[in-house]
Amino acid sequence: MPYDAPSDLASLSLLEIAEAVEQRRLPPVEQWNPAETADSHMRIAADGTWFHEGRPIARKAMVRAFASLLTRDGDGRYWLVTPQCRQSIEVEDAAFIATDMQVKDGALAFRLNIDELVLAGPDHPLRAAGTPDTPAIYLSVRRGCEARLDRSTWLQLAEHALAGEGDDPAVTSQGARFSLLPA
Repeated sequence: MPYDAPSDLASLSLLEIAEAVEQRRLPPVEQWNPAETADSHMRIAADGTWFHEGRPIARKAMVRAFASLLTRDGDGRYWLVTPQCRQSIEVEDAAFIATDMQVKDGALAFRLNIDELVLAGPDHPLRAAGTPDTPAIYLSVRRGCEARLDRSTWLQLAEHALAGEGDDPAVTSQGARFSLLPA
């Protein structure tokens, strides 16, 4: 079955975004406990580019397929998990990149570099890291993996926060409030 990327984020309503999120079916990685462990010889660069044995993976469909198997354990290690094998994967910064953001009916909707949509909120919190001079904002995606907001998406979020009320640079999405100041 061919993959249909969601429409342009700005053209979607909150209901359409929520439906697209709900329709995304992921493998049940949490249910698999493979006995075999190996090295995938893969790396996700800080800019979101996926590599295998030093060469970029050019096919977006392959990246989306691998991303659906990605998990992060309690020790911070990343794994590609199948029913037969758990393979380590190096992640330089974050597993995903948030490339666009829209404000829709009290929710912040993000598009990832793998064409997934994520609604920030209690189940997908935003986290501020870095320093006040070089801040970084991360969005919880799934299974311990996060997306780092790229520069333009970070600026969209900052403009939204500055348009709000109060002196504290913070945003609210689906009833959850997130400070944009690094802790």
